[in-house]
Amino acid sequence: MSACVPTRHNRTSRSSRPPRASGVKRPHSPPPPRGGRFRIAGADLSASITVFLLAVPMSLGLAVAMGAPLEAGLISAAIGGIVAGLLGGTPLQVSGPSAGLTVVTAELIQIYGWRTTCAITIGAGLLQILLGSLRAARSALAVSPAIVHGTLAGIGVAIALAQLHIVLGGSPQSSAVANALALPDQLGRVGPAAPLIGMLTITVLVLWPRIPGRIGRAVRRIPAALAAVVTATAVAAIAAPGIARVDLPSWRSHALPEMPHGPVLALATAVFTVMLVASLESLLAAMAVDKLSAAPSSSTSATSPDSPASPTPPTLPARRSDLDRELRAQGIANTLSGLVGGLAVSGGAVRSSANVRAGATGRASTVLHGVWVLLATGLLVTVLEWIPLAALAALVMMVGIQMVSFAHIRNVHKHREFPVYGATITGVVLFGVLKGVAIGIAVAVAVALHRLARTRITVTDQGGQHLVVVRGQLTFLAVPRLSRTLGQLPQGGNAVVELDGFFMDHAAYEAIQDWSTAQTAHGGRVVFTGRSGGRIAEPASAAHSCCRPWTPWRNHHCHDGPGLAPEADHGLDTPFIGAHPGTVHLGTSHSTSTPTPTPTAAFTPDHALSPAPTSGPGPGPEPTPGPAPAAHRLPGRTADSHSGTARRVGVNRLISGLSSFQRNTAPLVREELARLAVEGQRPSQLFITCADSRLVTSMITASGPGDLFTVRNVGNLVPLPNAESGDDSVGAAIEYAVDVLKVESITVCGHSGCGAMQALLGTRPDPETPPTSLWRWLRHGLPSLERMASRHHAWARISGRLPTDALEQLCLTNVVQQLDHLRAHESVSRRLAEGTLRLHGMYFHVGEAQAYLLTEGASSGLELDEVFDRVGPGDPAGSGELERTGV
Repeated sequence: MSACVPTRHNRTSRSSRPPRASGVKRPHSPPPPRGGRFRIAGADLSASITVFLLAVPMSLGLAVAMGAPLEAGLISAAIGGIVAGLLGGTPLQVSGPSAGLTVVTAELIQIYGWRTTCAITIGAGLLQILLGSLRAARSALAVSPAIVHGTLAGIGVAIALAQLHIVLGGSPQSSAVANALALPDQLGRVGPAAPLIGMLTITVLVLWPRIPGRIGRAVRRIPAALAAVVTATAVAAIAAPGIARVDLPSWRSHALPEMPHGPVLALATAVFTVMLVASLESLLAAMAVDKLSAAPSSSTSATSPDSPASPTPPTLPARRSDLDRELRAQGIANTLSGLVGGLAVSGGAVRSSANVRAGATGRASTVLHGVWVLLATGLLVTVLEWIPLAALAALVMMVGIQMVSFAHIRNVHKHREFPVYGATITGVVLFGVLKGVAIGIAVAVAVALHRLARTRITVTDQGGQHLVVVRGQLTFLAVPRLSRTLGQLPQGGNAVVELDGFFMDHAAYEAIQDWSTAQTAHGGRVVFTGRSGGRIAEPASAAHSCCRPWTPWRNHHCHDGPGLAPEADHGLDTPFIGAHPGTVHLGTSHSTSTPTPTPTAAFTPDHALSPAPTSGPGPGPEPTPGPAPAAHRLPGRTADSHSGTARRVGVNRLISGLSSFQRNTAPLVREELARLAVEGQRPSQLFITCADSRLVTSMITASGPGDLFTVRNVGNLVPLPNAESGDDSVGAAIEYAVDVLKVESITVCGHSGCGAMQALLGTRPDPETPPTSLWRWLRHGLPSLERMASRHHAWARISGRLPTDALEQLCLTNVVQQLDHLRAHESVSRRLAEGTLRLHGMYFHVGEAQAYLLTEGASSGLELDEVFDRVGPGDPAGSGELERTGV
């Protein structure tokens, strides 16, 4: 069996990378700078004040929880805001004292003292700088989410247990277990003042966001943490003047780091633990900020393109984080914080979400918040010393409780990862962060191996044929049992093999394939099905009225070397029937009623699903014909010899593909196509889409021969009736499909990175030169360009996010505009009036392999809101948005 190894030179070459000024952005890259100066908007100024009012009590509370000097919390908040804000890769993220490091830092201070803990913070910062420079931020997020969220939840439990002692008027113990064991004794000697102030703080924290009416909207501008601490301070000043309060020591006694003393291995473990927890917390917060800033409900929606009154389309892509830059900035902030005697710094989800919701537009808000904290450390010492310690402890205790997220618990339970989550929490609470993470990783590996090895194989005699049901993943571990079970079946008998799993490795594939070949050679018949009963690797019977699974698609070009024809023999792998990504469609429009069938990954070796290599990282217009660049020509060849070689390669590829179809696919589809040849075509849908070679209609709609009547042209355009186009093929196809074939629905499908839409946005042709055939065709897309710039139409958008740039906006708008053109056709308008035809809009994101459907009201022209909803893998057929498309 030949290996499938896609070439990589096109994907990684520097020439294929988009220039910095092109506007094409890689995932999680920083937004393009808007200017050389540091600009401060009014929204950033007000947001910085909001975050400052939240950060001061939280910083003091975390310092109290760690047993660190209180001024260290303010120092780290100022450095996190200014340094990480200026240098970080997430402009809206606010950094400061790390809630996740509360337990770790408290333990380090007890073991090594404060000055050595500062040195450990410096070491952790330097390690973060190194990892960020090595671009390891993505690797840090490769840990199972169950382990990450379990670690944070375990830390939250430990924080809540420790702070509960302070709320009750006592002092926390050295570990979470000790705090839990000492809690009954603490409850026996509780005093009235501290618990009441703590309960008051918690009550205000919980009820403040829930105040209804206009008063609620007004007071919610003040952070709940600030309102709770101020209320508790005022009540304590009157009702409990003797309660323990914040005591900020003089700056003259502030301690700076010293050379660490202790076992080298223990110190290295401490540095690694601080680095790991701080990095994970920062990177997770950065990802959360990305989602918040991209959500329509954020403050940025006030100026979003959702408003129909805005005259120009959006041009800036959604803001994404540069995680490696963020990790380096966190390392620099931690290094400086440790040098001046501050706490360890990390990005905080609470502070960052408050920053986004307060309307921040850039990093100025984060930096200014650090400046305000720095000023407060020198000017507001007297005010800060009025704050009761019980109020700060209650605030931090609520932060710890919120780190145990029920949404995360539901998510890990849904994905059957709760044992990993529970083991990680238990390990962190009982043994510490690093050992808890190690326990979580060990349990995750054990669960994965258990699932991989747990394969159930049953055989049932159904009177003349045997049903073999295989549940679970098929790996080499299950091959002995699988081969033994299959070998016990009578040779030459009929069998149905039901494969219910998501993975099959090469060893299992060959074992099944060899047995199937032997059975067939002895006169038997073997049918492979999925769990639903649909056949794999052969067509379903004519009685099936649902979708028909066929043979798996694979990339035919993965065997090609530069200048070589594809191999004639693909081994045991069965190629996808007909066209696939990479097929070239010629002509302005093309109509067919026999599209290629859908792929399935059920009965396929793991290496047979390699993606097609692309010519570059981003979408763009189709390349124009012409001689190859000199760098890619064979030495000693002329242009004529090169073109002759290209022709031979093209012919060889065509013959190889046709031969492969006749050998592997034709026997599987001959019965179905013979039925269609006798009965004639009766498609239920007309599908109008772009001629782009990356768009495989049968693959993305899970359809088979006879299902779709397909029209493909450059830009998925529908010319208006009687338009001066010189090409009536699209109108003829619409008339034939609606009046003769009596289709029930028409779908217009656009896609991301459309070259036709990019040409419309680009340079217009010179009026003095004769228009080319392409530009005569593309002028049917000019109404889409006018619609996007019009004040009288709402901008089409994608549910859950804004269009990334003007190109995607035009691709979406073009689908809506072509639906209007469809309604202008007499046959379409007549069927719509009769209620026997439905129109649907669809958008396919090529890079994400994700389909979006236009809402029903917008498809029917009944409402202004034009939103494309995402189709999820769990959406049931025949309901919701899937029912609207009929595909």
